[in-house]
Amino acid sequence: MGIKLSKVAKAAKKYEHILVIMRHAKAEPFGEKGDVERRLTDKGLKQAKIVGKGLEELGLKPDQISCSAATRTRQTLDRMLKIFGDDPIVDYRINLYDGGVQSVFDELSHVKPKIRVFMIVGHEPTVSIASQWLASADSDAERLDLLNLGLSPAGVVIMGSNKPFDEWQVHNGDLLAVINVKDFD
Repeated sequence: MGIKLSKVAKAAKKYEHILVIMRHAKAEPFGEKGDVERRLTDKGLKQAKIVGKGLEELGLKPDQISCSAATRTRQTLDRMLKIFGDDPIVDYRINLYDGGVQSVFDELSHVKPKIRVFMIVGHEPTVSIASQWLASADSDAERLDLLNLGLSPAGVVIMGSNKPFDEWQVHNGDLLAVINVKDFD
């Protein structure tokens, strides 16, 4: 389907607040240590780096990040922080692993108004369902349909609003893009 990243960057500049929701990168299959301890594959490590560089090139380096405490999400973020540097405020939350969609809304409610770009790194199906709930009714139907399919590993949703994050409610974020890792290459 192809996506023009320059258009995404231009559209994002129109908003005071940008939300980036990401699914962790490619992880190993469920193993004897259990789901929460699954690690990234070599491909997943590369995907995380690609997305980190892509977000920075779009001018969407996060000011604050909430990340699931699961191993694969932490590894995904660790790779991206090598690109983002020490600037983003980072919080690791077990509720982003096991708290469902409500955990995303809970994270938004604690973001200070001065934060412009806020990022959540989590899991399917929570990240795509939360994105659907946040997307305004005016959002592009094709983009919403992509969310129905769920985010692929290292997939990213970008939303914008002029409301501070703690005022975001159901269906009031503008869905700017659903990006697969291949779109960043």
